[in-house]
Amino acid sequence: MSKIRVAGFSLSIDGFGAGPEQSLENPLGKRGRELFQWFFGTKSFKTMIGESGGSEGVDEQYAHRSMDGFGAFILGRNMFGPIRGDWPDMNWKGWWGEDPPYHAPTFILTHYPRDPIVMEGGTTFHFVTAGIEAALGQARAVAGGKDIKIGGGVSTVRHYLQAGLIDEIHFAIAPVLLGQGEAMFRGIDLPAMGFNVVEQAVTEHATHIVLSR
Repeated sequence: MSKIRVAGFSLSIDGFGAGPEQSLENPLGKRGRELFQWFFGTKSFKTMIGESGGSEGVDEQYAHRSMDGFGAFILGRNMFGPIRGDWPDMNWKGWWGEDPPYHAPTFILTHYPRDPIVMEGGTTFHFVTAGIEAALGQARAVAGGKDIKIGGGVSTVRHYLQAGLIDEIHFAIAPVLLGQGEAMFRGIDLPAMGFNVVEQAVTEHATHIVLSR
């Protein structure tokens, strides 16, 4: 049976998964890019943006695992774009251009209906208005037995955690203090949910922690 996983999720030392004031200019919020320095230098990221080269060490191993082998993805609406409220038009198709990095059915949590968007490379965006369990049910139906990734943002991961629906989490903890932003752990008791540390590795740019239950 497929696992429900969070993978490659970057956090600051003080537990923020994005900076404040997300916008078109700052998709990760102000200073949010600082959380992803471990990822930006990897071979996986360079390939994702159409470039060659990149590191092949420990950070690359986790970067590759964070996107490989998933049968479906679930994203909060902020991970799809900066637009709030009802869709003003159908022009916005995500942050990533015509060939997003998912290459699998991808379910966007939203309060506002929208027809599916078929992109290049095997990604189709489906917009789910019936909540997190409905999105998970649709993802399971198309994942073909592969794992399903809860891709973020922070509030989406928290909702799935609080519902007891996540099996495994990989956090990449950057050596950065943000001070403000979207807090991952507020009101979350991971040990009470049955999570334990099962893997850890330290690099120049991140401490990688894998939790499982």
